[in-house]
Amino acid sequence: MTIEEFLTEWNNADTRVLVHTSGSTGKPKPLWVEKSRMLNSARITCDFLRLKAGDTALLCMPLDYIAGKMVVVRSIERNLRLINVKPSGHPLSDDSLRQANALHEEITFAAMVPLQVYNSLQVPQERERLRKIRQLIIGGGAIEDNLSEALKDFPHAVWSTYGMTETLSHIALRRLNGDSASDWYEPFDSVEVNLNTDGCLIINAPAVCSKPLVTNDRAELQTISLSNDKHKQVRFRILGRRDNVIDSGGIKIQIEEVERALKAHLTEEYAITSIRDKKFGERVVLLTTSEDTDSINTICQRILPKYWQPRLILHTTSIPQTATGKPARAEIKALADTLCQ
Repeated sequence: MTIEEFLTEWNNADTRVLVHTSGSTGKPKPLWVEKSRMLNSARITCDFLRLKAGDTALLCMPLDYIAGKMVVVRSIERNLRLINVKPSGHPLSDDSLRQANALHEEITFAAMVPLQVYNSLQVPQERERLRKIRQLIIGGGAIEDNLSEALKDFPHAVWSTYGMTETLSHIALRRLNGDSASDWYEPFDSVEVNLNTDGCLIINAPAVCSKPLVTNDRAELQTISLSNDKHKQVRFRILGRRDNVIDSGGIKIQIEEVERALKAHLTEEYAITSIRDKKFGERVVLLTTSEDTDSINTICQRILPKYWQPRLILHTTSIPQTATGKPARAEIKALADTLCQ
């Protein structure tokens, strides 16, 4: 979708906009969302980040998904000057900015996926431009420890976002740099969070979602006191998705926790998944683009608790991903089934 096509859709008589989910756990699905709630979401973010009319906003993500659409809606709501660059892995390159007639523009606000931030850090000129962005939000995928470490000394605010298509982009942020850096997401003032009996996050955000949303994200809550104990705030951190839990012999294994434990020790691409097993119900499987599966097995045995260790390590040429760069869990699981046949 082009920006002209989105603006035409935004300005038509329909009160809703069609968006699609990212498809990280299955096929992307269509979702109709209200324009008024998209404006509410934009207003909340702009207020929190103190964006004002005349500030610049970088649009560098596809307009087919909610993240890109919301950059435009924020620009409309707050009268920001939009810098529209072609979605790519290097949105701050000379070529990208020159095509947008913005080579010498200062960027107030930008929303990027982790890969775009990582790529920009590898090129000195792009890195310097990244450091000058006054409000940088990063979403759409996990922020690995090495990326987080590289952002710690940035002079301006860098945030990790939590949200989804159903919440019209993010409903909580956590700071990645400065004295306020944290592993815990802080919801916006208009958002309440809780847990259900499965330990999954429940989001109550009436300004952007008509009813409470029960997510598949297993989370931990923490209550902190504000203003001399007169006010309290509930913040959260994400443990992993409920549908990414492997039940092997009654042991619950969170896929994301296993992958995080291996991150510092594996250089090739990999993913944890499972296959059915008559005895244990499910068996942990590791897919990797490395052909040296014996070495990876040795690392797993050394690093992981016994019940986390993969029972099979399978080589594949690539690890399936969604269009937004997330692990395509359903495809990964189907690939493991195929490789085991």
